[in-house]
Amino acid sequence: MPRVRSGHATRRRRKRVLKAAKGYRASRSKLFKTAKQTVIKAGQYAYRDRRARKRDFRALWIIRVSAASDARGISYSKFMGGLKKAGVFLNRKMLSEVAIADPAAFDKLVDLAKSGTMAAA
Repeated sequence: MPRVRSGHATRRRRKRVLKAAKGYRASRSKLFKTAKQTVIKAGQYAYRDRRARKRDFRALWIIRVSAASDARGISYSKFMGGLKKAGVFLNRKMLSEVAIADPAAFDKLVDLAKSGTMAAA
């Protein structure tokens, strides 16, 4: 049986890795071994940061809502608790958008939250 050389498969694999490393600096985009290490690490960072982005945005929305509610004389925790008791189930992203885009509507939400906390007390 004749010997089979792996030239085609190896070339395809290396081309795929080097294509993924396009735009990297110096040997990271030119040399296979370095490019492969860099591509693997880039994949790890991308995987991790797709999850971290969700945490970062939630923290940003909470900061925005907290600042807007503090400016209206109610703490963030009391605001969120009051909304929950009042039966208003808006997520933090929408609350932050309302706080930025429509302050009058946010004032009404604060009044609702205050009445919700007063009813519970």
